[in-house]
Amino acid sequence: MNINQLIEDARVVPVVILERLELAVPTAQALLRGGLPLMEVTLRTDCALGAIREISSRCPEVCVGAGTVTSEAQACAAVDAGAKFIVSPGLDVATVRYCVANDIPVFPGCVTPTEIMAALAEGIRVVKFFPANVYGGVKALRALAAPFGDVRFIPTGGVNENNLKEYLDEPAVLAIGGSYMCSSKDINAGNFQRIEELTRTAIEAVKEWKAGV
Repeated sequence: MNINQLIEDARVVPVVILERLELAVPTAQALLRGGLPLMEVTLRTDCALGAIREISSRCPEVCVGAGTVTSEAQACAAVDAGAKFIVSPGLDVATVRYCVANDIPVFPGCVTPTEIMAALAEGIRVVKFFPANVYGGVKALRALAAPFGDVRFIPTGGVNENNLKEYLDEPAVLAIGGSYMCSSKDINAGNFQRIEELTRTAIEAVKEWKAGV
């Protein structure tokens, strides 16, 4: 499985916070029904690793990754649980080197030229731009991308249905990351139909963008 290609094809990476293990599979299924065969489960809760394990084993059609990974130990635990890719809020060299050595796609957070150069030195060509809204949004991303023609970005943080197309218009953007189609509020309330509908709407927005609508 080519994770980068899967992400580029989808153009949207749902960022999911799961607070109860039993919500993991229904959330993954709702995203899948809506048209997204991938998801990033953040390691912000005690059940996150268990959720990744459940989704990996019970929803093999969904490519599940781990987000908010801040150490090599977390990356290793996530991969052991079934994570197919790793996303970090910042650049931790040990985590990146572990992933590269084990052929695990990793997307470290980079918001400065120095961080991007450090990522490039480790062989990374796709980075997370986070939190995008705090670090200047589209304008900042465009300026940051200018000196690094071979780097692609996944902006996350403040990216939603209102500015999705604006970000995707940037050639340096591989995909956007967002939780707006699968909010913690909807997940915890069991509003899986709404998650499916919002996901489908996000996919339609991407299709319209691709068609130039």
